[in-house]
Amino acid sequence: MAHVIDTAVINHEGLSKEGLLERAFAFAFRGLVYAQIWEDPVVDMEALAITSDCHIATIASGGCNVHSYLTADPARITAVDLNTAHIALNKLKQVAVRELPGYAHFRRFFVEADSTQNIKAYKAFIRPHLDETSRRYWEGRDLVGRRRIGMFRSGAYKRGLLGGFIGAAHLVAKLYRIDPRVLLEARDMDDQRRLFEERLAPIFDRKFVRWLTDQPASLFGLGIPPAQYDALAGDEKMAGVLRKRLERLACDYDLKQNYFAWQAFGRGYGRHEDAPLPPYLEAANYEQVKARADRVDVRHANMTDWLARQDAASVDRYILLDAQDWMSDAQLTALWREITRTAKSHARVLFRTAAEPTLLPGRLPDVLLDPWHYHAEDSLRFTREDRSSIYGGVHLYTLKG
Repeated sequence: MAHVIDTAVINHEGLSKEGLLERAFAFAFRGLVYAQIWEDPVVDMEALAITSDCHIATIASGGCNVHSYLTADPARITAVDLNTAHIALNKLKQVAVRELPGYAHFRRFFVEADSTQNIKAYKAFIRPHLDETSRRYWEGRDLVGRRRIGMFRSGAYKRGLLGGFIGAAHLVAKLYRIDPRVLLEARDMDDQRRLFEERLAPIFDRKFVRWLTDQPASLFGLGIPPAQYDALAGDEKMAGVLRKRLERLACDYDLKQNYFAWQAFGRGYGRHEDAPLPPYLEAANYEQVKARADRVDVRHANMTDWLARQDAASVDRYILLDAQDWMSDAQLTALWREITRTAKSHARVLFRTAAEPTLLPGRLPDVLLDPWHYHAEDSLRFTREDRSSIYGGVHLYTLKG
């Protein structure tokens, strides 16, 4: 996601309020942002209709979806990002699934993610196979002096910008004597709704919460840049928008099948044997992911620049996450010029937006948009099915003819 931060997000004069907010946002995104990516890979794989000859180009982010796509058996995946923390995390996952001695070790490292045994496993099995740049990252220290690999001893999913945001949200809730973990005790979906309405929903009526969410900087941890804050809110107060998104997460999907809800309300994955997990962490998929791990090529690069170096008609599937939300019209045009040039026949492009509508009409030149078909009804369905619930829209385009 952060591959466009340096150039896309700074759109105002440096000393203006908007310029200062944009620079603060860009600074926040220089470190680890997402220990877990928040786009639903099950929706992605349905929308992308991946086949065994597919070359997938995707923004790497935290790497959960990159490795989950391997369960669909693509020919290869190129994962690009300019965020060095995300590159290091992707390479850590790639080496770990290949080199750790069995699923139990892999599960402990990335599901539990809070054991001293993980550090021993890192030294014995992962470290010898990591590239030097990734090894320096994980053995280096963060801003408060902790070795970064230590996050897998202390709780990886409590780290990163999004992990900090969720932790802060839990703290604010507890100020009002509300424990978000109570939702995980729900017996069924009716009970989920009851607990949400009785315990969680009222917090959005609190004056402090309404004031806090009126500040654009308060949503940096959700990956919402200042430029998109107003578009997301529309005519509503931001507290109302966030309440609706949280209601979807809490009530519209069975908690037994929604690991995003466990991350939001429990700050980690469930520990029980049948806890919901991303596809790449499921026991049934372990051998496939391990056998196909070398099909992933992780690149420290900007998506547009990387595509510009590829042959024409060489890519089948593109996943842009929500990166376009942060782009200027000129950057969108440059990106889609390269997508259109490198796209094979019937290529598919999938992306998400903070607001509900697709952002391309009126911003891309017709000569670039006309070759692509927008699947409006399917996009609405994918939006409804996305269990993370934080995006306004999931959008699918296919190359005509």
